[in-house]
Amino acid sequence: MENAAKNAYRVALVAFPGIRAFDVSVITEVWGTDRTDRGAPAFDLRRVAADTTPVPMRGGMALHPDRTLTWLSRADLILIPGLDDHLTPAPTPVLDALRRAHARGIPIAALCGGAFTLAQAGLLDGRRAITHWNLIDLLRAHHPQVTVVPDALFIEDDNIWTAAGTAAGIDLCLHLVRRSHGAEAAATIARSMVTAPFRTGSQAQFIEHPTPRADRDADALAAVREHALRRLHEPLTITDLAALAGMSPRSFARHFTAETGVSPLRWLLDQRIAAAQKLLERTDLPMPEVARRAGFGSEVTMRQHFASRLATSPRAYRAAFSTASVSTASASDTPVSDTAGSNPIAR
Repeated sequence: MENAAKNAYRVALVAFPGIRAFDVSVITEVWGTDRTDRGAPAFDLRRVAADTTPVPMRGGMALHPDRTLTWLSRADLILIPGLDDHLTPAPTPVLDALRRAHARGIPIAALCGGAFTLAQAGLLDGRRAITHWNLIDLLRAHHPQVTVVPDALFIEDDNIWTAAGTAAGIDLCLHLVRRSHGAEAAATIARSMVTAPFRTGSQAQFIEHPTPRADRDADALAAVREHALRRLHEPLTITDLAALAGMSPRSFARHFTAETGVSPLRWLLDQRIAAAQKLLERTDLPMPEVARRAGFGSEVTMRQHFASRLATSPRAYRAAFSTASVSTASASDTPVSDTAGSNPIAR
């Protein structure tokens, strides 16, 4: 984006031979596409390498760097794609530059096998990290100083983010947008990509998919989730949701977790936090009303969950991300349907 505004969020894609074309495409789609006409933030994505020589990728493709490693000192965020061969050694100048960037406090995020690059730099020593579930043993064997988390979509430790494979890289990228620019910005990008805008990092990587014999249960659970999303402002109990699915609470919880990767209570809390975020961004409703519509019951409860899950308060979140252009009187009486991320609808 050569004509990016001076105040655009600066993102560096670090390139060297062996990086995966898929991860490069994900990074480019999230941060390299101009969506400012739809209200998304302005991003300045740069392809950074040791020099400006084209970087070969599998399939006959090549990436053309437009900045050298010195540009990393200007970046607001640094991204490391995964690798075709997960033991590919990164060039020494790249590793040195990543160490300097982390020392400056610049956030660094690696997609999939990009965790191996961070581990080569020593940036994951003594820290928690994740990679694709099929690479966990390999990461542990080659980098025993890393505390490898066995099952998550993405995690953060000391301003360093790592993600599991393929689709989890999209989840991490959208999470980083949400973290810096708010839930509405992430949802705008997700709608454009026709993907779910909200999957939490703690969700399981490997989710048991329903067998043909379980299709009826899967349909019932999908209907229950839709029911819950439309009634987040109402009291919802696991017993009530299980009854809607025609299951006992224990069976419901087991099937729900197998299909979504999280427990029903965790999923419901995630959706309510997402609903509150959207209301804080889109409206000037008073805090007690935001809490009621998102289903928290009280402002105190909402504040406690924001503190534990987002490390901020609802008021601070609104101050940082509010784009409200509607009055309290004109706001809908219930949360809008896309407040929760399990309902990806392109528009």
